[in-house]
Amino acid sequence: MRVWSRLERGYSFIELLIVTTILLILAAGIQPLARVTIQRQKESELRANLRELRGAIDGFYDLVATGKVPSTELKPGNEGYPPDLETLVEGVTLAGDATGRKVKLLRRIPIDPMTGKAEWALRSYQDKVDATRWGGQNVYDIRSTSGGTGLDGTKYSDW
Repeated sequence: MRVWSRLERGYSFIELLIVTTILLILAAGIQPLARVTIQRQKESELRANLRELRGAIDGFYDLVATGKVPSTELKPGNEGYPPDLETLVEGVTLAGDATGRKVKLLRRIPIDPMTGKAEWALRSYQDKVDATRWGGQNVYDIRSTSGGTGLDGTKYSDW
């Protein structure tokens, strides 16, 4: 018959319960930090996507202002801004370019990380500052459609 020594018996139920409790307390403390980190990453991605879209809109405006985009490609009263976001992806033919190549200002329309969709709230040059709907004449500015609030307390739709 074999005699079990203390080292060979393993852990008691109480010891396992204490270790599990300590791990649960540590996990509960890390969870809020993880949420804030995820939200901060999404906000950073939103800022980068808005910067990319606004840069493409400004690039289109610069092409129109320098006369590189023929007026036949523009809607009347568009004030030099693109008619829609798809125009930035599809590109525009430059004036005097016999090859017919298009200048594309975006590869694709970025996804809004707050909503998970490539849908953005658009604003025309002719729209009022407090307008809630897009007038449809051109794309002067863009913002998120999310109703959420950022870590700094401002609404994502105001960015």
